[in-house]
Amino acid sequence: MPKKPAKIPVHRPPPPQHVRIIGGAWKRTQLPVLDALGLRPTPDRVRETVFNWISHQWGNDWSGTNVLDLFAGSGALGFEAASRGAEAVVMVDSHSPVIRQLEAVKDKLHADAVTLLRADALAAAQSMALRGQRYDLVFLDPPYQLDFLERVLPLCVALLKEDGLVYVESGAPLPFAADVDAGAQTPDWLAPWQALRADKAGIVYFHLLRLRTDRA
Repeated sequence: MPKKPAKIPVHRPPPPQHVRIIGGAWKRTQLPVLDALGLRPTPDRVRETVFNWISHQWGNDWSGTNVLDLFAGSGALGFEAASRGAEAVVMVDSHSPVIRQLEAVKDKLHADAVTLLRADALAAAQSMALRGQRYDLVFLDPPYQLDFLERVLPLCVALLKEDGLVYVESGAPLPFAADVDAGAQTPDWLAPWQALRADKAGIVYFHLLRLRTDRA
């Protein structure tokens, strides 16, 4: 019986050791990145583009905004929002080493506007929605290829304030009907949303979403 060919190991590139805050009070501050748990921080240039999009929507005024980062990881998105003047930023991650590192960064920056929560993102989103917590902006940068977006994006409908925004990062473009083959339909989990902006950098697809005003 012929031998099966040996499997070729697949190696992911290691994450950068640091990412930097792009703007605001802590501009150029470096944030350490754990080389563990598949952590994949949003690249600096992607983050710069995304925060320009959001700032344009808000007239460059982040004061009074409430932000939720459901897959905090390195904290690059949440600390960037706090640096730019967000009133409150809730950062959620399920991994204790990640939370401990985020706590160290929070203490170093005296980031009093930041609240850290060790929890499962889906469970946290459900609990916040039931308690009536609402946000101006939700960051969704989950692990790729695990179908998290299909489960968590519908929960965001109940988490947003009026005219709230959701930033989504993924390993593939979101399947809006207008962007796929003729005859295809937008999946139910994506149907309530419209894409205000979308772009791609390397293997990263990133999108800024708002709820459709004509949804049922």
